[in-house]
Amino acid sequence: MSDQRASAPDGTPFTDKFERGLRTRKEVLGEDYVNASVDKATEYNFPMQQLVTEYCWDEIWNRPGLDRKYRSILNLGMISAMGRSHELKLHVRGAINNGFTKEELREVFLQVAIYCGVPAAIDSFRTAQEVFDEMGI
Repeated sequence: MSDQRASAPDGTPFTDKFERGLRTRKEVLGEDYVNASVDKATEYNFPMQQLVTEYCWDEIWNRPGLDRKYRSILNLGMISAMGRSHELKLHVRGAINNGFTKEELREVFLQVAIYCGVPAAIDSFRTAQEVFDEMGI
């Protein structure tokens, strides 16, 4: 979100939950990606940005029961199992931002192979490699 926008497309000010979630979302997924998502939001689709930011990134990611690395492990496994490569790419980057090594990511995807199937794991390895290449690691 560029510094110019402090409200929804309809002019409604951002809530405190939205602001907290936005901070967490940027710390995990990266400021450029999150800014682009929020800046491109329209009156029509902004409610989805608001839902994800307030409930996923504030209510869940900011809960005290698990640290961000554990939350990343959960997301990597679930998103791999669902075969959502675009989201997996974001969460591989987020896991790296949360302290994961390439070796730890490999172990997650090997676990996915056994419990979710080899095709899901192969796609997850492929997607992770794309992120590594983009990040130069």
